[in-house]
Amino acid sequence: MMKFLAVVKHEYKKVVLKWSFLIGTLLFPLIAAGFAVVPALIFSIKGEPTRIAIFDQSGKIESRLRTNLSEGILRERAQQAAKDAMKDMTAPQKDKVNSDLAQFGDNFRFVDYNGEMKEIEQVRRELSGRIAAGELDAYLIIPQDFSAPDAKFEFYSRKAGDFIINETFRDALNNAVRSQRLADANISEAQLKTLSQSVDLEVKKLDKEGTESDDEGGFWAGFIIAFMIYLNLAIYGQMIMSTVVEEKETRVAEILFSSARPFELMMGKLVGVGLAGMTQFAIWIGSAAILIAAAIPYFMSSGIDVPLPNITIGIIIYFLIYFLLGFFLYASIFALIGSMVTSVQEGGQFAFFPIMLMLGGFYFCLAVVRDPNSSLSFWSSIVPFIAPMTMPVRIISETPPFWQIGLSISVNVLAIAGLVWVASRVYRVGMLMYGKRATIPEVWKWIRAS
Repeated sequence: MMKFLAVVKHEYKKVVLKWSFLIGTLLFPLIAAGFAVVPALIFSIKGEPTRIAIFDQSGKIESRLRTNLSEGILRERAQQAAKDAMKDMTAPQKDKVNSDLAQFGDNFRFVDYNGEMKEIEQVRRELSGRIAAGELDAYLIIPQDFSAPDAKFEFYSRKAGDFIINETFRDALNNAVRSQRLADANISEAQLKTLSQSVDLEVKKLDKEGTESDDEGGFWAGFIIAFMIYLNLAIYGQMIMSTVVEEKETRVAEILFSSARPFELMMGKLVGVGLAGMTQFAIWIGSAAILIAAAIPYFMSSGIDVPLPNITIGIIIYFLIYFLLGFFLYASIFALIGSMVTSVQEGGQFAFFPIMLMLGGFYFCLAVVRDPNSSLSFWSSIVPFIAPMTMPVRIISETPPFWQIGLSISVNVLAIAGLVWVASRVYRVGMLMYGKRATIPEVWKWIRAS
């Protein structure tokens, strides 16, 4: 037992005291937060207004388009969209929307152009020349018969990659054309708006007792937890494989086997690295909780409603249990691979298969989130290799009966016992084999050997 604990302590310290572990553990929460904040900051930077000229052959659309792109109309439509999304807006939410929409007020600057009595090709040459001279950024040519099915609206822009401006302009143009078509057909926009108004469908979640449950954040929390489990399993599983191969290449295994049994060495390695992975996992969870707690006051002051999942101590314990189950399942496979191969490069080729298994488990989370009580969700949360990622997502979406959780844990524990037994037999012989990669018949012979 003392030798086993010594191996655990050595493997744990070897992982945790590395600079790569410390940097990765501390920087990952900041990098994750940066991926959420930096894009928002970049898109909030206001660019130069788009100078645009319009050649309206019909003479009916330009004035409506200019109105639709005015600050007042853009603000009104965005407020309506926000109200539809968030139902009743509070005063802080309205202030937040108005603040965010301030950048749209001057995003378009119209330049007058008189194209009367000119051929369409001459109009294109003149406007393209003004773009080349730096006087314009874009121009729009509206056809005479804009209501025809084959009518083409020609839009030439120097900022064709600015998808935000393009989508805003496209929506405004569609609204202008639709309004004019309605006017030509003697149909009022108010009447059309009333007839085509969308229904207000409010989706409520019911728990297994049939009572209303408010847990909108469970969807994202489940996926984040599943991704973190997948990331940890992939990192530390391959770390075990690399360590096994390194000890095999340097022939350190021969010295280690003289002082401890192969099973003690392998289990000590798995437990030590597993504890290191759990340490990093716990730090990531704690950092995420701190960042979320620090961000909530800002969101509340901005009037933004952030749905938070209902995560209890029991759910956290389940997450840790399934993290350990997943780790020992995949770590045993990676240790077995490391025992069979002669180099890290060879091991990387075989590591493709457990990585694909983990990725499959992550994708099964989609089915679990859509219907936590379906047959597919049930079996995917029981089957080994997949359950360590799918069951935590199922628990946070809608906690299944305890017997299903117990069955899942029992099945995966039995799978771990079988894998450890197989891996220990391969590890015992494979670590002392040099020069060539073990073949499948040789591995099968090692497993069957007494």
